[in-house]
Amino acid sequence: MVYLDYNATTPLEPEVLDAIHHALAEAWGNPSSSYEEGQKAKTIIAQARSHLAKMIGANPSDIVFTSGGTEGNNMILQTGLRYYENWRKSLTEAGDGDNMNHLPHFITSNMEHDSIKHVLEHFQETGQAEVTFIPASTKTGRVSVESVVEAIKPNTCMITIMSANNETGVIQPLDKISANVRLMKRGPRESKILMHTDAAQTLGKIPVDVFDLDVDYLTIVGHKFYGPRIGAVYVRDLGSGTLPLYPIFFGGGQERNFRSGTENTGMIAGLGKAAEIVCHNCRSHEIAMRNVRAYLEEKLKVTFGDSVVFNGKLEGSERIPNTCNVSFLGEGLEGYKILAKCQVLQASIGAACHAQNRPSPILLAIGVPVHIARNALRLSVGRYTTMSDIDRVVADLKQAVEHLQSP
Repeated sequence: MVYLDYNATTPLEPEVLDAIHHALAEAWGNPSSSYEEGQKAKTIIAQARSHLAKMIGANPSDIVFTSGGTEGNNMILQTGLRYYENWRKSLTEAGDGDNMNHLPHFITSNMEHDSIKHVLEHFQETGQAEVTFIPASTKTGRVSVESVVEAIKPNTCMITIMSANNETGVIQPLDKISANVRLMKRGPRESKILMHTDAAQTLGKIPVDVFDLDVDYLTIVGHKFYGPRIGAVYVRDLGSGTLPLYPIFFGGGQERNFRSGTENTGMIAGLGKAAEIVCHNCRSHEIAMRNVRAYLEEKLKVTFGDSVVFNGKLEGSERIPNTCNVSFLGEGLEGYKILAKCQVLQASIGAACHAQNRPSPILLAIGVPVHIARNALRLSVGRYTTMSDIDRVVADLKQAVEHLQSP
């Protein structure tokens, strides 16, 4: 079998597995305890925090560990909500809060992960916030900078845009969005705008630097870059208290009161090791994946000719190096049917959390026609995918398509 679903999840690197085993065996103490076994765990957690910070160009004090991307995104969106409420309260207490009855306003795209989309929809449905969902351009697959800026209101409190789309691989213009937002002059009765990105699909594939992106918050998802299924959030200058992070769990006050619950030392050790590997090898992994993806697309084009369409190759847009979203044209060639006939390929038609027999909402959102979207496969290569693997996959796809087209 050949696995080409690395945007869904990745296996653990051997060094990551070793780090987890070592921590579980040798640093099993409670990190909050002052005796030796507890301090071993505390040291490992501190080292992991440093590796994560280095991976994104941040300070260790700006990193808080979470159970994964969904928790991280929820925590940050809830922070945006409470930040606005506290800002409005401070205006009222200062006697400058007349007519400040607007709900907090969030701006996002129409192609976010469900852990962003569904939270913001919940805010809307429960009357907690206004939300503007910016449509991606059908020409570029990106959210335009102009559309984001035009959507900003006096009560806009947070903009959250994914760093790259998980299905098309298209990289979003975060740095340009941030730069334009920072240039806007906000009045004393206008909320500061917090910038957030879910970096699940870029970490480990291309260099990510929070200062280049100029974001205030960033979500880290370990299992997308050969780490365990936990995560972390970055908050700009969290150590100095410049920006808030409001907890959604309460208890023993771990993680400096931002995330209560005894730390999962073994998984944190593994996450730190995965980040360390990214720090040392990101460029070489990027080049390897880009070369294999190029070979995959060339091989598909040679084999299927005009019967394939690449949904992520859009004018003026860059993609993360490992992602190929391809549709096979013809009746009866729905993506899920092709996968069912494959004997070698393990892949998906889109995000793992979406129904497998319906067209991808992401592809429809960027203007891909229904008859093409329903025939799509998302093929995402990994660090160690080989040209030989690709040869086997394309041959497998060829037999699957021929089988479905046979009378």
